[in-house]
Order: sequence, then structure tokens, then C-alpha cells
Amino acid sequence: MEIAISARNLTVSDRFREYVSERAHKVEQLTHRVHDLTIKVTRHDHSKTSGPEDQVELTVHGDGQIVRAEAQAGDKFAAFDIAFGKLTERLRRANDKRKVHHGRHGSPGTAELTASDFAALDVTPVDLDVLTGAAHADPDNDEIDELGQSPIVIRRKDFKDEPMTVDEALYRMELVGHDFYLFHDSETDKPSVVYRRKGWNYGVITLK
Repeated sequence: MEIAISARNLTVSDRFREYVSERAHKVEQLTHRVHDLTIKVTRHDHSKTSGPEDQVELTVHGDGQIVRAEAQAGDKFAAFDIAFGKLTERLRRANDKRKVHHGRHGSPGTAELTASDFAALDVTPVDLDVLTGAAHADPDNDEIDELGQSPIVIRRKDFKDEPMTVDEALYRMELVGHDFYLFHDSETDKPSVVYRRKGWNYGVITLK
């Protein structure tokens, strides 16, 4: 597994590189055929409020899969630990779900797939990236619409239309840690969205 570290507004020390390398092997233990782990560190200057803050973004690339996690903290070491904890948890959950799907023993969620009770779901607002399958999007292909003087900003992304089953969409949703995932349902040949309910229950919404 290759490890690539980039930084913005700060210098990455050898100590930080060693710190990352010592922990990165855990990624290989949790996922198969991982190609690389990229770490992006950004320092944000909040001198007028609380002072500088470091943001760490982690991305794992595998065979057709992308897993992401990020966090912010007072220093890059703490931010890395938080983001790395999120990353490994998503890898664990994805592995657990893959085992269930392959074994087909009490597969959770598929019996709960329904759009009729969506209104009762306690939904937390999510970034538009979630609805547009940002895991497959080109980060340099963003289009941003600003609505006049309004504070509302709409970010648009284009991503590959890849037909997949509901199970595959759920698996990929777990990998990126989102609550929603937009996909092309190969069984119905229609645009659909899977979403997370409580526990291991999920729902699916399909356009007619």
C-alpha cells in the first residue's frame, strides 16, 4: 500500500510521517486489495476566534472502491487520530456487511426497503455530495451555483452512471460513511436512493 501525504498552509514533519506509517498497516488488515492511502492536511487560521485548527482528510483507494473520512482538531496528530478512527470503523462495518451479503444469513435491511415510511424518518440535513454519490465524483469537476445575494450555495457534481444492485449500493454507502446514496438500480433500471434507518435497517426510494 502506498501512502501519500500532502499539506496546505503548514509543513508536514518527519515525526508526523512516521506517526502515520506506524498506524497505516491497520488499513491493510481491514480491507482487501487496497492500493493507496492519501492524507491531506490543511491548516485553517481562526486567529480572530479560537486560533489555528488542522483538518485531516483520509482517502483509501481499492479495487473500484473509495473510503473517506475527515476530522478537525487543534493539531494534526489529534485530527488524524479522529479521522483514522472514523475510517477504520467504516472499513469494519463494510466488511461486516459484505460478509452478511455473501453469506445471505439473515441479511439485514432488505426486508425493510420501503419508501412509504420515509416521512417518519428522523433525517439530519446532509451535504449535497451525499446525494450525488461523491465517492465516484471528480473533486476537480465541481460546479458551484450562487443564488444572487443569497447565502445559499449549491454544489453540483457529475459522476459515472454505473448500474448496481441495492446490496452493492448499501455496501458503497457504508464505505463512504454517508446516510444516503444515489445509484442506478440494475434490477429496475431506474434512479434510486438508499438511505440509512436505525440500526442495520435501510430504505430505498425509486423514481417512476
